[in-house]
Amino acid sequence: MNELTNAELITRIRDIWEASRQQAVRSVNSAHVCANWLIGKQIVEAEQGGEQRAEYGKALIVSLSKELTDEYGSGFSVSALKYMRLFFLSYPLLLTKSHALRDQLDQSNDSEWKAGLLHPNLSWTHYRTLLKVDRQEARDFYEIETLRNGWSARQLERQVASLLFDRLLKSRDKEGMLALANQGLQPARPLDVIKDPYVLEFLNLPDVPQWHESQLEQALLAQLQDFLLELGNGFAFVGRQIRLTLDGDHFYPDMVFYHVKLKCYVVIDLKLGKLNHADLGQMQLYVNYYEREIASSDDNPTIGLILCSEKNDAVVRYVLGEHNQQIFASRYQLYLPTEAQLQAELQREFNQLMLLGETP
Repeated sequence: MNELTNAELITRIRDIWEASRQQAVRSVNSAHVCANWLIGKQIVEAEQGGEQRAEYGKALIVSLSKELTDEYGSGFSVSALKYMRLFFLSYPLLLTKSHALRDQLDQSNDSEWKAGLLHPNLSWTHYRTLLKVDRQEARDFYEIETLRNGWSARQLERQVASLLFDRLLKSRDKEGMLALANQGLQPARPLDVIKDPYVLEFLNLPDVPQWHESQLEQALLAQLQDFLLELGNGFAFVGRQIRLTLDGDHFYPDMVFYHVKLKCYVVIDLKLGKLNHADLGQMQLYVNYYEREIASSDDNPTIGLILCSEKNDAVVRYVLGEHNQQIFASRYQLYLPTEAQLQAELQREFNQLMLLGETP
C-alpha cells in the first residue's frame, strides 16, 4: 500500500469517525430534548389531574425537584422542571406520534419538518433560548433560521436578544410577517436583507464620537464572522478599500460584499457622524460605478448601504427619491440595547411611516 493510498485511507477513516461522532451527539441531544418534553408532559398532566390551584402546581414541582435531585443529582432544579413544563406547553406537537423514542428520532429527519416539530440539530440549549420568545410567529422564525444557518445556541441567543425578527419586520406588511414566520428569511429584493438598526455590540467599542471611520472598519474586519452574522445569511466578503478610478481621481468604498442569493454586489460605507446629502451622493457614485464597470450581465443591480450613527430620513427620501430600491441608510449601535429600548425605537419608526402614509 503506497503512501498516497495510506493518506486516502486515513482521510476516509477520519471522515467516518467524525460523522459517527456528530451523529452520536445529535442522537444524545435529541434524546435529551425528548426526555425533557415527556417530563414536562407528565407534570402538566399531573397538575390537571390534581387540585386546580396555582399553589398545587408550585408545591408539586418543588416536591419533584427534591426527590429527583436526591436520586439523580443536578439537572432537576425547580427552574429546570419549570422549563420542561413550559417546553411541553409551548411545543405541544413536538412528538406527534405515540411511538417509541427511536421512532421519534428517525421521524425528526423527515423532509416535511416544520417549526414546532422535533429536529436533531436543535439542542436543549437552543430550546431554552426559544422558550424565552413569547410570540409564536417570532419563535417559529428563529427556529427555522437556526436550522437554515446552523446557528449555535450562543448565536441564536444573540439574534433573539437583538430582536432580529422585529428589525426585519419593519419593511413588511401582514403577509410578509406571515412569510417570515412560516418560511424564515427568503430574500427576493434588496429591502429584504436591510436592517435598521444594525447592532455591533460584538466590537466592544465605546460609543463615543472620537473614533475614526477607519478604526470602525478595522474593528469590523477583525470580527468579520460576527459582522457577517449580523448582516445576515448570503453575504460573502469581497474586499475593503477597493480603489475606483475616474479620470485620475481615486475613490475607496469601505467594504464590498456579494450577496449570493440576490446575486448582486453590496457596497458598504461607514459614517461616524450624522448622514448628509454628500454621503448619499458618494454612495450613488459607487453604485453606478459597480453597475457599469464591475457587475456582469448576469448580476442584479448593485446595492449601496451606508451605516451611520445618525440619519435623517427626510434627507434620504429627497436625495434618493421615493422609489429608490438600491441605496439604503441604516443606523448602527455599538451596544446591545434592551428589548424595551429596541421595541420603543421600532415603534417610533413605525409611527413615522404611518404619519407619512406608508405601509410598513
